[in-house]
Amino acid sequence: MASWGIVTTVKAPEDKILAFVAHHLSIGADHLALYFDDPDTAIPSVLAAHPKVSVTLCDDAHWASAGKSRPEQHQSRQTRNARHASRRARTEWLVHIDIDEFIHTPRPLAAILDDTPGETLVMKLEPFEAMHDPLLPDDIYTARQFRGALRHDFWPSGRKALGDYRKIIRDGMLSHTVGKVIFRTMGPKLMPKIHTVMLDGSHVPTPDWHPELKLLHFHAQDRAAWMAALPFRLTKGAYQFRPELQAFLSKASPAEIADFYLRTQVLSVGLAEDLLRQGRVVIADLHLRDKVDALRKGQL
Repeated sequence: MASWGIVTTVKAPEDKILAFVAHHLSIGADHLALYFDDPDTAIPSVLAAHPKVSVTLCDDAHWASAGKSRPEQHQSRQTRNARHASRRARTEWLVHIDIDEFIHTPRPLAAILDDTPGETLVMKLEPFEAMHDPLLPDDIYTARQFRGALRHDFWPSGRKALGDYRKIIRDGMLSHTVGKVIFRTMGPKLMPKIHTVMLDGSHVPTPDWHPELKLLHFHAQDRAAWMAALPFRLTKGAYQFRPELQAFLSKASPAEIADFYLRTQVLSVGLAEDLLRQGRVVIADLHLRDKVDALRKGQL
């Protein structure tokens, strides 16, 4: 079976880091390369001792080993860490994702990779954003409905889902819509970025989503966390690249932001069923607390 691994730059509470690791080990990841952005972070013992996990503290020595100082922008740090891991890859395939992104497939990813033609270097994972559901019990990252983009043929459903806010988030997504990629590891000539990879200085084209590769993104399902992250996202994060969204959220009152969130991040039963039929909603019960428990017991 094909081997695959993950690289991510980490800055999150311990329970979320363990949830990310436990989920991907449970679906067959052969190796996870974790780069702790804050070098003073305490490394959980279960990760430090795990044979399929490597931990790098992003201290001065780490950045010096790359011959450069620590990049100011977190996106640049993520990219450099991805390249660092790619050059030292222990697996045939590697995917560069964030700590709040979870791979979801209908069958083992290794089997999908085994069926991939040898000339295919890169495949795209389509993103689906976690929807808020206040009735669900806490599962570290908590959601079971994940909505994809509502562009082109899905514009009638976009009107139902977004109402007057459809001009602010035209595709229905708060975060990135371009997805992430999984790529064959090929040493230094292949350079991963955040959403793409480059080979010999040119972007490797990936025109279509792979039909079996989904990326579940826990971007805003936690309302309090989303509100707390707004100032950063508006100035340094994803929203600085979304001018309509940035302009609205920068000027909106608390009541307007609350209304925006409820309309765009909560699915009614009827709408969820409609989007599910159209392939725009993925239903997934991740059972992350159970997976973390299994990780702590040495079962993953």
